[in-house]
Amino acid sequence: MIDFTHLHVHTQFSILDGAASIKGLLSKAKETGMTALAITDHGNMYGVLEFSNQAAKYGIKPIIGCEVYVAEHSHFDKSSKEDRSGYHLILLARNMTGYRNLSKLVSLGFTEGFYYTPRIDMDILSKYHEGIIACSACLGGQLPKAITRHNPLPQEGNDFKTYPFDLAKTEEVLKRYLDIFGEDFYLELQRHGYREQELVNHAMLKLADKYQLKVIATNDVHYVNKEDFEAHNILICLNTGKDLEDAEGMHYTGNEYLKTPEEMQELFHDIPQAISNTRELVDKIEEFKLTRDVILPKFPIPEGFESEFQYLEHLTWEGAARRWPELIPSSRERLEFELATIKRMGFPGYFLIVWDFIDAARKMGVRVGPGRGSAAGSAVAYCLGITNIDPIKYQLLFERFLNPERISMPDVDIDFDDEGRGRVIQYVIEKYG
Repeated sequence: MIDFTHLHVHTQFSILDGAASIKGLLSKAKETGMTALAITDHGNMYGVLEFSNQAAKYGIKPIIGCEVYVAEHSHFDKSSKEDRSGYHLILLARNMTGYRNLSKLVSLGFTEGFYYTPRIDMDILSKYHEGIIACSACLGGQLPKAITRHNPLPQEGNDFKTYPFDLAKTEEVLKRYLDIFGEDFYLELQRHGYREQELVNHAMLKLADKYQLKVIATNDVHYVNKEDFEAHNILICLNTGKDLEDAEGMHYTGNEYLKTPEEMQELFHDIPQAISNTRELVDKIEEFKLTRDVILPKFPIPEGFESEFQYLEHLTWEGAARRWPELIPSSRERLEFELATIKRMGFPGYFLIVWDFIDAARKMGVRVGPGRGSAAGSAVAYCLGITNIDPIKYQLLFERFLNPERISMPDVDIDFDDEGRGRVIQYVIEKYG
């Protein structure tokens, strides 16, 4: 059996570019004897949780990654039309630390670097590189671009083996990546029928030899089977606004499908190490499980209190004394029931955080709405000042807001005035991350 792993794979989450379903990819990988598979969608990680969970069902080792966009200069710079999309770069999470760093990079691409695409830059790549393996990507990568920019295609029939490559500028780029990733930087080789790819491949082999680097064969997978090419073309036309008949709108050759290990071995029969090196890379990657666990920030408990719940109780009864100077037994029972439910479901910290930023908003002079939606049914929220509608007076149901029989995150709808909303958001970011 040929030991090969696809490490450059796009799913339907590469929006208007990927035509491969996650189940379709994993099913074919299993059928063709693969034991591992990567997901590397364009600029996002929307599909990684589903991919990880489904891979476990198929007995496939999931490799979590992303094809990120690297800006020429700073990811904050949005002045250059030439730097709209950035250079492509494959990043693979080596372990949970790498996954967290990859998630951080992708998030920063959207929140700070978005300019037509979510871009990062070399500085933040250097800051968050721990636990990440990088690969040079397709013809849109920075290394391939440097190669083709300084080495024009020779005439048809010329042998690339004797081509007088000028790799000085390319080596400058390569050294920057090696400074960050060291031996965890791999050179990709692809063969889809472009002469530019053969030019790049030969240059990559020269670089690999000079710098003692590993080359890997990838296929830039965008659909599962060869016959899916037409469906993929339709997606590309929707993306680019081109007609199917317009050949200039196509950037694919019909070879970007999930090829079998045998097909990949035949394709790279003259560079066998490009196949075997994929196993070396896969062996570096630790398996880790992704879950949907809700991770809330920790509320800073004041001195004199032992737990979030104890402090929540204190604030609730303090607020109850203000709301209802004469607390009747039925109201006390309602509060005790709600507090017990909140404790049992693990949400004391959530209530404290919401109370905190609403209290901070009022102290900043930001106008806060009286509350709406199911949260208005919570007497605890009323006592904390999260809402200003008395749920007991208006016979509102707490169970619509929080119900042990239907475990889900509580959802408090909060309205702030337009001018102050940004200040409240900044307060939450600075205090809770």
